[in-house]
Amino acid sequence: MKIITYEDLIKNGVHYGHLVSKWNPAMKPYIFGKKQGIHIIDVVKTKILLERAMEFAKKIARNGGQILYVGTKKQAKDILRKYAEEVEMPYVVERWLGGTLTNLRTIRKSVETLKRIEQMKLDGTYDKLNKKERLMLERKRQKMEKILSGLVNMERLPQALFVVDIVEEHIAVHEANKLDIPVIAMVDTNADPNIVDYPIPSNDDAIQSIEYITSAITDAIKEGIQEREQEEEIQEQIERDLEG
Repeated sequence: MKIITYEDLIKNGVHYGHLVSKWNPAMKPYIFGKKQGIHIIDVVKTKILLERAMEFAKKIARNGGQILYVGTKKQAKDILRKYAEEVEMPYVVERWLGGTLTNLRTIRKSVETLKRIEQMKLDGTYDKLNKKERLMLERKRQKMEKILSGLVNMERLPQALFVVDIVEEHIAVHEANKLDIPVIAMVDTNADPNIVDYPIPSNDDAIQSIEYITSAITDAIKEGIQEREQEEEIQEQIERDLEG
């Protein structure tokens, strides 16, 4: 897993919070001080809680679970998509559809519709449609793909969420809380850390900070996946030896 250092946290701007006037008092335990009207996050606390979150993410991946990446703000979406795809985890980076967790069956129906349309494009059914029908279907496909593409491989509820900006993604956090799904999240000084299970006090606005924290969580997931694969290989070898 990524080695977390105070130097790297500071170098990547993880310690910069919001304006003092916009703080959430619940973040007081994680604030080191203030400078030029901006709260400074205590990187000692960040390091401890980030490493805790990494261990949890690794455990889920080792057990074969999924972690849903959520972050729709401009600074986060490309980063989350990139890292989620690296470890083949589901993600939401365009728009959170209400009921993505609490009404997963409906979301899955929409995903299946998207798959059918994509299959029509591959098997030549598209070519049998007239120009207007083809154009309308393609527009529908593009719209659905933009929103749902990250959920294609999420056939059941995830074992956890990784969220960037819990103020922005409050609906996602609320749905997870309602279903007792643990939430790992970057929590800035304007948010309430008590509504998530694994808060990581950090700057959730700067690209460098988001990249650093997301890469750390992803590295932990990678390690968990690797350990699971190694365990499966050992088990398969044992079974082959017993059969032989």
